[in-house]
Amino acid sequence: MKSICVFCGSQTGNDSEFQDLAQHVGEHIAKNEYSLVYGGGSIGLMGLMADACLTAGGSVTGIIPKHLSQSETPHKKIQNLIVVEDMFQRKSEMERLSDGFLVLPGGMGTFDELFEMITLAQLKQHSKPVVLININGYFDLILQQIDHGERSGFIKTKHRQLFLVANSISDAFQYFQ
Repeated sequence: MKSICVFCGSQTGNDSEFQDLAQHVGEHIAKNEYSLVYGGGSIGLMGLMADACLTAGGSVTGIIPKHLSQSETPHKKIQNLIVVEDMFQRKSEMERLSDGFLVLPGGMGTFDELFEMITLAQLKQHSKPVVLININGYFDLILQQIDHGERSGFIKTKHRQLFLVANSISDAFQYFQ
C-alpha cells in the first residue's frame, strides 16, 4: 500500500480529540512513508491533517471541486492539487489514486464519501480497505443504523464486513499493512 485517502471534516468539530486525531493521522501517514490523498482544503480537520503530514515530510495530494475551491480554501502548500468539475469526479479521483480509505469524524460530505466507498466495494468496483476511526464514539449511531439495516434484512452480513472499525490510529493502520 502506497497511498491512503482520508475522508474527514472541513470543520474542526467541538472536541479537541478530533483535531489531535487528524494531526496524528497526518504525521503517521508521513512517518510510515504513505502518501496522503484527501479533499484538498486548508481548513478544518482536512487542513490540520495535511499540515501535519507536510511538517513530517509527507507527500500530499488534494482533490477539490471547482465550486468548493472558494469556500474550502485550497491548500497552497501541498505538492499536488487537482481541481475537478464536481463532487462525483472528486470521489472518483480519490478512489482511483488511493490504495485504501481512512475515515475520521466529519459531516455530510464525509458520510457520503464513506458510504460511496462501501457501496463500490459491495458492487465489487474496488477491493480496498475502508477503515473508520471511531474516536469518542463519533460513528456509534451510524454503526447502530447499519446493524439495524442488517437485522432488518437490508444489509447482508458479508456486506457489513466491507469496512472495519478501529478505536485508535495504530489499530487502523494495522488493517493497511
